[in-house]
Amino acid sequence: MTLADRWLLPDGIEEVLPPGAQQIEHLRRRLLDLMDNWGYDLVMPPVLEYLDSLLTGTGKDLDLRTFKVTDQLSGRLMGLSADTTPQVARIDAHSLAPEGIGRFCYCRTVFHTRARSLLASRTPTQIGAELYGEAGAEADVEVISLMVSLLTASKLKEVHLDLGNVGVFRAIAAAAAITETKQAQLFGLLKLKCASDIEAWAEAEIADANGKQALKLLARAQGSVASLQQTFAQIAALVPTAAAELDHLNVVAGQLAERYPNVPLYIDLTELRGYQYHTGLVFGAYVPGYGDAIAQGGRYDETGKAFGRARPARGFSADLRVLARLGEYQPEAKSVVIAPASGDAALWQKVTELREQGMRVVCCREQDSQSADYALQQQGGQWQLVQVQPDQD
Repeated sequence: MTLADRWLLPDGIEEVLPPGAQQIEHLRRRLLDLMDNWGYDLVMPPVLEYLDSLLTGTGKDLDLRTFKVTDQLSGRLMGLSADTTPQVARIDAHSLAPEGIGRFCYCRTVFHTRARSLLASRTPTQIGAELYGEAGAEADVEVISLMVSLLTASKLKEVHLDLGNVGVFRAIAAAAAITETKQAQLFGLLKLKCASDIEAWAEAEIADANGKQALKLLARAQGSVASLQQTFAQIAALVPTAAAELDHLNVVAGQLAERYPNVPLYIDLTELRGYQYHTGLVFGAYVPGYGDAIAQGGRYDETGKAFGRARPARGFSADLRVLARLGEYQPEAKSVVIAPASGDAALWQKVTELREQGMRVVCCREQDSQSADYALQQQGGQWQLVQVQPDQD
């Protein structure tokens, strides 16, 4: 290894330097305080735990993104956490097991063997919230509203919401008796969002006439809530088991439109993000100029089942560093004071007082170069704050 190689970081892994690190840390505190104000309790799951707990009910995608190691004490496989949701499900089901509704929030680094996209980090600072034990549309509205509040607190502009419902696709697939193998093929086509290819596949692979027509309608079900009402009615008539999921989507979209009339709302029934473990509503937030969702989530009722406590669950997450980079949030600037590097007891007492007042006090030699608002100088036997005059070039 050359000297230059020692300075290199792996692809997709970055360090955060001043002043960006301070901005991210202040934003973290702001957002965690906001979630606390909403009644969400902070949890800190371990970075490393047994693999079978980490991957419970999450599907193949998370398995491929998880770093795996062998525990030298037990010989069992362990994993570095790639997603906080399974761990919070374990906390809700086993560690705390609240009788009523459980509200949890978190902010920590997770680790991915491969980045989720070209724009994503392999070590995102994942911030998010989870709500357990509430089945109604009100819970979805609460979680999405909390997500919007976090984006607003991050001072992100022109946020757009995207809503879908995995339950509609599941109902159509069950009614049309689409096998798991064929569902995997169809899932690949839906990710590409090419309606003509989906329609051709439906003609070739689905025998059930109603299921075939419903799938064709779903392939083109993207747009505003108002523009899709006829499509929703047609799908519900063809596949009655999808009606409840469509009604649920309508209720959530209607309440969000009332709360956030200035936030554009887009419906996309082909959005099946997290299909392996999501069981109903899925959602994401986007801003112009950035090709990925800046925050996303959904409903996943089965996540706690492996821990012996399957109950309604939904939540969202975002990369805190992305929110800091794309948002306009900046921490309040502190007054900076320069003090001499001296062993004087009175000076030390003054420096301590100023730091307790929230000022940034830097003790340095005269030759040290520091930009400052004030300097501590001895005047009349007392240490006094003196405003620093900017250099006049």
